[in-house]
Amino acid sequence: MIQIEHLRKEYPNAVPLKDVNVTINDGDVISVIGPSGTGKSTLIRCINLLDRPTSGRILVNGRDITEKGCNISEVRKKMGMVFQSFNLFGHLTVLENVMFAPMELLGMDKQTAYDRAMELLHMVGMEGRAFNYPDMLSGGQKQRAAIARTLSMDPDVILFDEPTSALDPTMVGEVQSVIRELSRSGKTMMIVTHEMKFAREICNRVFYMDEGGIYEDGTPEQIFENPQRERTRQFIRHLKVFETVIDKPDYDFLEMMSSLDRYGYKNDIPAKTVYRLKSLFEELCQELLLPELDTKRLIFTAEHDEEKSEAVVNVQYPGKEYDPMTSDNTIAAAIVRNLAAEITHTFQSDAELQNRITVRLK
Repeated sequence: MIQIEHLRKEYPNAVPLKDVNVTINDGDVISVIGPSGTGKSTLIRCINLLDRPTSGRILVNGRDITEKGCNISEVRKKMGMVFQSFNLFGHLTVLENVMFAPMELLGMDKQTAYDRAMELLHMVGMEGRAFNYPDMLSGGQKQRAAIARTLSMDPDVILFDEPTSALDPTMVGEVQSVIRELSRSGKTMMIVTHEMKFAREICNRVFYMDEGGIYEDGTPEQIFENPQRERTRQFIRHLKVFETVIDKPDYDFLEMMSSLDRYGYKNDIPAKTVYRLKSLFEELCQELLLPELDTKRLIFTAEHDEEKSEAVVNVQYPGKEYDPMTSDNTIAAAIVRNLAAEITHTFQSDAELQNRITVRLK
């Protein structure tokens, strides 16, 4: 079991991990997903101390491996790492790459190391390449050899850092097949990946990383079908999000319109949809909401689902319960209804912004 407590990692110009707290159980197969730059690779590199945490603790079977004096080389004998760039020794054959660590670090005799290496190479479909050098292999073959090398130490934990990201698309499947088979072995595994279908298939847990930590931790069914938190939902559903806060009556309306144009251009959103977003903002926010609010403050959020080619707008605002579709401004309300496939208003008295109106555009 691995326990991570208040893990923080700082670099001179970034803090990818702010406060990570999680328990990884024996036998867990965990897919680590999230946008680029959210600390996924940093997390697994901290777990085996390739990157030293700035603060916090990592306990492996109750032993604090971040503690001064801990023999991390001993810890790494049971914690293998598979890198996206393979990291094979170029001057050794595939077979020698797999035999090297058990002989050097475990004192295994040559014959036993040879037999074990050939067994592992057979398992990953590489026995026919045992006497080739790495520069004679394809990317997929190098990664399968690297996995065999990691397995040669019989680790309890295997960390995969985007193992297919450096591969040609035609070679991804062969490496995924090996990892998929390994996921049934009972070993504890953490796999940083951008391959969502693959992530869902092989794991029993998913870490979605954002905002400097594990933003959401759940089963594949929860994360991929019913995410509980907003950023997870946006990431899983490939939503392109625009959000702005209007907090004064004399805000720059023309700049707001330009911002929506830029949002549409950047995310390749159809011009018709952008036009409707702009019209909705003008009629709903400018005409129906702001004139009625005592506090001239609202949050306007637009989400474009690129798979469904659909846009949804949420507007949150404070004050007593008020549904703008009941406004006396019947012209603006009619335009909003004409733009919408569905309109929903909700009121939550204990929220900071008590009112929320959701509009799904036609």
